[in-house]
Amino acid sequence: MAALIGAGAEAGQPTPAAPVASATPLPSPAATAAGDVHLSFSKVSKQYPAPSGIVHALREVSFTVARGEIFGIIGRSGAGKSTLLRTINALELPDAGGIAIDGLQVGGLDEDGLVHLRRRVGMIFQHFNLLSAKTVRDNVGLPLRVAGVKPDVVRRRVDALLELVGLSDKAEVYPAKLSGGQKQRVGIARALVHDPEILLCDEATSALDPESTQAILALLRDISSKMDLTVVLITHDMAVIREICDRVLVLDHGQVVEQGEVWRVFGDPQAPATRALLRPLQHGLPADLAAQLVDDLDGRPGNALLSLRFNGAAQPQGVSLQQLALLGPDATLIHGGLDRIRGHAQGSLLVSLPIASWQSIKTNGVFGQNFGQKHGADFIEVLGYVPATA
Repeated sequence: MAALIGAGAEAGQPTPAAPVASATPLPSPAATAAGDVHLSFSKVSKQYPAPSGIVHALREVSFTVARGEIFGIIGRSGAGKSTLLRTINALELPDAGGIAIDGLQVGGLDEDGLVHLRRRVGMIFQHFNLLSAKTVRDNVGLPLRVAGVKPDVVRRRVDALLELVGLSDKAEVYPAKLSGGQKQRVGIARALVHDPEILLCDEATSALDPESTQAILALLRDISSKMDLTVVLITHDMAVIREICDRVLVLDHGQVVEQGEVWRVFGDPQAPATRALLRPLQHGLPADLAAQLVDDLDGRPGNALLSLRFNGAAQPQGVSLQQLALLGPDATLIHGGLDRIRGHAQGSLLVSLPIASWQSIKTNGVFGQNFGQKHGADFIEVLGYVPATA
């Protein structure tokens, strides 16, 4: 039913197939500038024995993370996200490949080195992992007390962190009296107690309601900026990636299938796994219109239904209403929307156009490259036709 026309396609010509996303990652220039790489993975593989056979959790995963960036790792359940995250602080050891922090190979550390590493790398969890019999102050200060830090130093450090996460008034409260968002704030403060360089977030917002999720993401973004903290988070929710991350890596069955700046991946996803993960965020065809759609009007009066997609590259500031008006006075905007991601406006708009106007556009030969350029659309998809009602 649908005919997809790229901005550079000629009218009436078949659209080239979408390129297959390379499994070999292409690191961002920002992440590979001299002296800027904080964390690097090189062909990391991990497998587990299972009753059904060997499970390949990770397959030659390679990527870099820049100092101070917020880097997202996303994939469906079983993609290998948690295994990948846990190799950073050596809670999981890879079978092959290497992980380096500031050039130091994690796999070569002895016991003392691992203790030091885990103080440089904080971690927050999906289910908070707080001790119910201890107060907020005691939960946050526990790692310092275990390390033998003097009580007065512990208190000063804990008080500063509770102020940072907005819980100064909850210091003597027990976890049972806290909301989910407050518990996660305690978890964040505890993860920062050793003043780490890297913060790992294991599905840190998946147990929270939408309002608490937004607050926690804003807090993480603020902390990363204030402390020049490198954040690596895993999630199954593309909305979290859109909200907070600078770059994103997509895992599927243990392999890297796509990575790049968030706005680029959202605007022009290449891998099927990425498109599937993005689908819940996209403005799909409303059910009432889908029920009316036909392949051909067969001479009957009606409208063409067009989807105009914008990936944020050609017109990052937005879509000109004057340009959209070039579709003609009878065009009607009926559905869709734009999001702004890292300074790039992208999304899709659903437009209804009388069949006569649509035929005129095609007859004038501007449906290909010129049409897309005039309207700033990266792709124009003919979804089908809606017959006129009596």
